Amino acid sequence: MLVLQRLIVLKLKTDYLTTGIYCMQLSILANGRSMRNLSKLLLSQKSKVTRYVTLTLTLQKNILKRNCLNIPRYGLVLFILSLPAQSLFAEGVATQLPTVVNSSEQGNSPKNSSNERPDKEVASYENAALANEMTAIITAKQHSYLQRTDFQNRADDLEALYKIAGYKLLWLANSQADKNRVDALKLLENAATHGLNPASYDLQSLQQRLPPESAITNNDYKQLALYDTALSLSLLRFLHDLHYGRVNPKAINFDLKAREKKLIDLPTLINSNASQNSIAQLPDLVEPKLKQYQKLKQVLAKYQAISKNAAALNWVFTAPVKPGENLPDVKALELFLVSVGDLPKDQDNASNKPVNSYSHKLASGVKKFQSRHGIDPNGVLGKSTVEAMNVPISQRVTQIELAMERLRWLPEMSAGATIIVNIPAFQLWAFDDLNEFDANMPNLRVVVGQAMKNETPVLMAEMRFIDFMPYWNVPYNIVKKEILPKLIKNPRYLAGENMELVSTFGNEAKAVAFSSSLIPGLSQGSLRIRQRPGKKNALGKVKFMFPNKNDVYLHDTPSRSLFSRSRRDFSHGCVRVQNPGQLAEFVLKNQLSKEAINEAMQTEKTRRVILKKSIPVVFFYTTSFVDQHDNLDFYADIYGYDSVLQAELKKSVDLSDQDIFAPPPPPLPPPIIQPTTALNPVTPINNSVVPINNPEIDKSSDKEP
Repeated sequence: MLVLQRLIVLKLKTDYLTTGIYCMQLSILANGRSMRNLSKLLLSQKSKVTRYVTLTLTLQKNILKRNCLNIPRYGLVLFILSLPAQSLFAEGVATQLPTVVNSSEQGNSPKNSSNERPDKEVASYENAALANEMTAIITAKQHSYLQRTDFQNRADDLEALYKIAGYKLLWLANSQADKNRVDALKLLENAATHGLNPASYDLQSLQQRLPPESAITNNDYKQLALYDTALSLSLLRFLHDLHYGRVNPKAINFDLKAREKKLIDLPTLINSNASQNSIAQLPDLVEPKLKQYQKLKQVLAKYQAISKNAAALNWVFTAPVKPGENLPDVKALELFLVSVGDLPKDQDNASNKPVNSYSHKLASGVKKFQSRHGIDPNGVLGKSTVEAMNVPISQRVTQIELAMERLRWLPEMSAGATIIVNIPAFQLWAFDDLNEFDANMPNLRVVVGQAMKNETPVLMAEMRFIDFMPYWNVPYNIVKKEILPKLIKNPRYLAGENMELVSTFGNEAKAVAFSSSLIPGLSQGSLRIRQRPGKKNALGKVKFMFPNKNDVYLHDTPSRSLFSRSRRDFSHGCVRVQNPGQLAEFVLKNQLSKEAINEAMQTEKTRRVILKKSIPVVFFYTTSFVDQHDNLDFYADIYGYDSVLQAELKKSVDLSDQDIFAPPPPPLPPPIIQPTTALNPVTPINNSVVPINNPEIDKSSDKEP
């Protein structure tokens, strides 16, 4: 403002009339604001504005002295300018005053500041000195009591918590706060029961740094504020991790949908439960409600107990052992199977048999173990079975914890049909309701992308239509690397594979007769290859489409033999389904009869069926899963994603809201309406129909099957 005044004075010396008009306009604009704020500024006895007002008047006085000879020419203009400019300047100073005043300036200000904004002034709280200390910690976004000193991603939550609480101590100073503190520390101590690490929440430091009674009686506000905010911050971090997870899934190429909005208010929950002495209930309020998560939480407790009490197996495999054959360490195997729940405790597995005999009763427990670990359940103690039994129980605990972490990344999912593919399990589940496990629900074997080469992506999408007897649009990289070399050697290769040339993809595209002159066009990608419907078609008789950036989908296959293998990562990225007819019945149960579906899969004509309601599809990756029979299953980490996640968890950082929530949609531009143009009625859009020539669906190449 001082610079503005100096410029105006300079301008006055050169153009008095123009400047006078300008100042009059400024006065008119400013008077409205100045009159509203002038009384507050001048009547505030404890305000720091007084010094700024005095400074302004002094400067104006000096300016007038230096220019006293020019008063007849522009003195009146300066007078007109001074009042609104002074008030505007003072108002700007007022809005920039520190939000926390010194304790020496408190006086009776809480009673006199009822009209001031509560989010700008903490002097109005009961203990402004304590509020000052808390605000200083929050503003710095650094906490010396904690291992992760930087808490900028939790600073907003911490500030909101203490604003709600009136900047009072939450965990100290009275019996209710003491009980809440004990309960909060207990939650952090038991973080492992939720698959989290207590060390991540500074439990030991919080237990050691508890302020003595003297800190309260002597009003050691800094020490009290440091401890109280440290415990609040650790509790916020624990609850945030429990609800949202600790890792940004997109950072490890898990293409899951971001949450649309925040549905849980952690500061409000903490404050309300603290006032009701129910801090212990907080985990139940914030943890994921998915039934799969709850089941994993239950088996986690069981396996944590096994890890502490049961002896680990450490067998050396030499040769397969079949039921009835000699087995030196039968007792160790029996104890192991009982401990993991694959053999009843009261079963006499060695009755009427030599001690070293591998009985058929014991083999029944081995079969269950094999089934739960993705191994052919033949009861034979082969190499893969022995290797699975030798895995430390602590590693199984980690697998369960990683599964729970991944489930926290999922956004809130609506009720209704959902299709889940668990990639390392090589299985598909079709849920009528994601929280209802049905022993008779469709559970199909699948073939997924080859490890280390053509891995099936993790994704979430919406299934919108099904193609019966589909074309296979061959991707360019397959054309270039695999088909072109064969076509150059054998010009009849396309005819033998029931393939044809087209200029563009789409069910209505016309075929182009092949000649050797067209090979350069294929090499450059201006011509394309597709495979006609039929017995040789790589997609089989049906494909299930859910548009996604990876161009992958579910489909049938003529290669049926691969489904009998225990490990099934053989595709180029898409997911082959063992019984596509059963899946089609699930997807179309409210649209087509079983007979109509069978008919569509037998005709040679391509037919598209648009779903009346889209169905969520999730390609997920977890190496532990509780199935519809309540069996805890473990799978091999075929893509190495468990190791990747463990490395990310070691980084131990706070997730930001940008990692969790989808950005708000950009505002729509205002409609341009000509006043003289009549408005036509709006035609409703039929969202149930996907045009056959939609380029997103029909004209892009299919992912390799």
